[in-house]
Amino acid sequence: MNQDMDEVLQRYMAQHGLKSTRQRSLIIDTFFSVGGHLSVEELWNRVRQQDTRVSVATVYRTMKLLNECGLAHARNFGDGQTRYEAAAGRHHHDHLICTHCGTIVEFEDDRIEHMQEAVARKHGFTVTSHKMELYGLCRNCQRQGVAKSEA
Repeated sequence: MNQDMDEVLQRYMAQHGLKSTRQRSLIIDTFFSVGGHLSVEELWNRVRQQDTRVSVATVYRTMKLLNECGLAHARNFGDGQTRYEAAAGRHHHDHLICTHCGTIVEFEDDRIEHMQEAVARKHGFTVTSHKMELYGLCRNCQRQGVAKSEA
């Protein structure tokens, strides 16, 4: 986490009467160092490798805090779990999600962004945010012969 992100977090915590704790700092540092799209349980398992006293409830509360202050986005990719990704300092991106193994691939494509802007303009619409998620089978699952009906 960089200095700007830390300032956002500290300001938010002060405004809401929250204190910085060692466990909260460990969770936040682990989240930002790992990257990707982590569920609370996945993050908790990583944090417990460093401190077994951290509860899953503390991880839930910390990720809720990061989401509320805008440093993380909560996402649901259809697997029933909320996953978190870092929000600060990242460009907009979209996702490919494998419906069989759960692999999540981030991608950026200016052509898609321009097309979305053109569609919005055509309909007199001002877009304030959007997300695009494409579901299907990843390369590895296709190689393993997973049928579309199994995914």
